[in-house]
Amino acid sequence: MQEVTIIRDRSKINVDFVHAYLTQSYWAKGRTREKVLQSMENSLCFGVFTGEEQIGFARLVTDSVVFAWLMDVFVIDGFKGRGIGTRLIEYILKQPEVQHVNGIGLRTNDAHGLYEKFGFEKIVEPETWMLKKNE
Repeated sequence: MQEVTIIRDRSKINVDFVHAYLTQSYWAKGRTREKVLQSMENSLCFGVFTGEEQIGFARLVTDSVVFAWLMDVFVIDGFKGRGIGTRLIEYILKQPEVQHVNGIGLRTNDAHGLYEKFGFEKIVEPETWMLKKNE
């Protein structure tokens, strides 16, 4: 397998690749390409590559002071189980924009074990959190 690299240069990240994956994912099913592009333009984006082939993605929304939200994290099926997701999270957590935030949030249905390795915990007091959904 070729070496895996992680980049932050949004101009090198393939929007069509990201959109194709996200629109089929459980958390972003049906998200339009326009919304994917807008979300990327307003986030710190991380592309995962092997050679020229993009194999993963993640984005982070943060004010760099109080809070950050980790979103749209994925590695495509043919590359899962090789520690690439772990490397991606390690890379993101070393970014200067998150070094001093009070907390980093995320939502997952199936990757709790990955995030727990980095100190993420289930919300202890879910009754204190609220969410307004715009449908």
